[in-house]
Amino acid sequence: MVEQTNPVAPKQAVESRRRHDWTFFLVAVGLLLVLNFVASKYFFRLDLTEDKRYSISDQTKNLLGNLKEPVQVTVYLEGEFPAGFRRLQNSTREMLEEFRLYSDGNVQYQFVDPSANTNEQARNQFYMQLAQKGLQPTNLFAQEGDKKVEKIVFPGALVSAGKNETAAVLLRGSQAAPPEERLNQSIEGLEYEMASAIRKVASVSAGRVGVLQGHGELWLPQAADFLGTLSEYYTVNRVDLSQVPDLNNFNLVVLMKPTKPFSELDKYKMDQFLMRGGKMLFMLDGVRASLDSIKENGFLAFPYDLNLQDMLFRYGVRVNPDLVQDLNASFIPMVTGYMGNQPQTQLVPWRYYPLISNFSELPLTRNLDAVQTRFVSSLDTVKAVGIKKSPLLWTSQYSRKRDSPVSISLNDPRVDRDPKLFSQNAIPVGYLLEGKFQSVFKNRPVPAGTNIPFQAQGKASQLVVFSDGDLAANEVDPRNGRPLELGYDRFTRSRFANKELLKNVADYLLDEKGLIELRGKEIKLRPLDKAKLRDERTKWQAINLGIPLALLLLFGVAKFWLRKRKYAR
Repeated sequence: MVEQTNPVAPKQAVESRRRHDWTFFLVAVGLLLVLNFVASKYFFRLDLTEDKRYSISDQTKNLLGNLKEPVQVTVYLEGEFPAGFRRLQNSTREMLEEFRLYSDGNVQYQFVDPSANTNEQARNQFYMQLAQKGLQPTNLFAQEGDKKVEKIVFPGALVSAGKNETAAVLLRGSQAAPPEERLNQSIEGLEYEMASAIRKVASVSAGRVGVLQGHGELWLPQAADFLGTLSEYYTVNRVDLSQVPDLNNFNLVVLMKPTKPFSELDKYKMDQFLMRGGKMLFMLDGVRASLDSIKENGFLAFPYDLNLQDMLFRYGVRVNPDLVQDLNASFIPMVTGYMGNQPQTQLVPWRYYPLISNFSELPLTRNLDAVQTRFVSSLDTVKAVGIKKSPLLWTSQYSRKRDSPVSISLNDPRVDRDPKLFSQNAIPVGYLLEGKFQSVFKNRPVPAGTNIPFQAQGKASQLVVFSDGDLAANEVDPRNGRPLELGYDRFTRSRFANKELLKNVADYLLDEKGLIELRGKEIKLRPLDKAKLRDERTKWQAINLGIPLALLLLFGVAKFWLRKRKYAR
């Protein structure tokens, strides 16, 4: 018996399979369209990295979401760079793309190669314009074949909004650190640098700063750069304590190098300001000393009597009447001999000018470059109930204290070279105090002449004390009397991080949108083992190329076998 076949059945099966394929295709396209529509309405991202390197903080999101006008960022990191700088370049690009998305397009950016112009004169003129705007060039050495080439790069950006423009320096960190670590420190601080610059040009002011006067404190031109930097972010006013009833109009009070004693009434105004939650930044000298006061026969430095020690003692800190010397110190010009009638000047290390490179891991001091100090004293902490004391700065491991009265001579660099004399390690010269302070006027009569109600127990507040009154003092150009940048040493032409430190402290105390907390971001370096890489390079190349090809081949064979088995039935 011969079986009859139905020629229509295969045709119906083909049509059915075709309808099934078209249905699956249309459903898939529809789902993609729906997902695309939902994604356009509800933006989110997942960061699966351990250190959350691609995550934007809530503080930055709030800042970007509240921008009132467009912000343009021009980054001068375009071009070919070595691997380390490429990492900084790519991280900056990724960060700005996140900023653009979270700002709903209000942040726009572009990358520019400052060396693209082939005309040397025009290129050098452009370099000068960038330097005048605050972007300092860096010489980058790279290997191209058998040659070592030098390239000028500007690791920074210009951020503008409306008529406002500012420079954001992207290459930060300690210059003493290895290049890879410094670049990593710079990447860790990218979000803070960019967010801080955007906040600045967006004209967001959220704090009033009072700079105390009336006791011989620093002012213009010695503190011009620091005061100008504060004015870019906050409202800054000069305050004569004897002329105001209280300090309630301010969020932060700054005291820079007073040289005359404070009256009890002035102390009471500061004390009650702190009790009511006001923040304070003190830069105080323990000993009266300056380079200009040293005569040919030397100088005897005595302690200051500012009438502040009892108040500081109650708050939990003491500025000691001594001077700290450090083998890690700045240089000063000194006459070292004569050639005929002409004096021969040479830069020599001045041990009374310690360079501070040891910092706490708190956000306000993390990843800082060296800070320059002048005639700095040591700090001690004392018992103060409820007060948390965090050291911020220390000297190096080769330091020593000299108790007052201190005999200072210009011959000191010739006689203090023995490292055995500098046996004290990590002398603290800066402290952050946090908590509910006790008033120094508790169990004491309130001074006459004030209407401020007395408060014995303070609200939670913060006080930062540095034992160097000159920390905020910039040098003045002797040729034209103009103030130089804070932290710039005109003798060595070096730049120190004094301005960055004090700006961070002000931001921390005023808690400006919490942006300073971004400096605590940590990205771990995971360098490859170069020796192992050299020895096993061929093996890992074979694995990386072979395994994907083998998997692809295995998938093809499996699919062919399944298909053959299906239609063989």
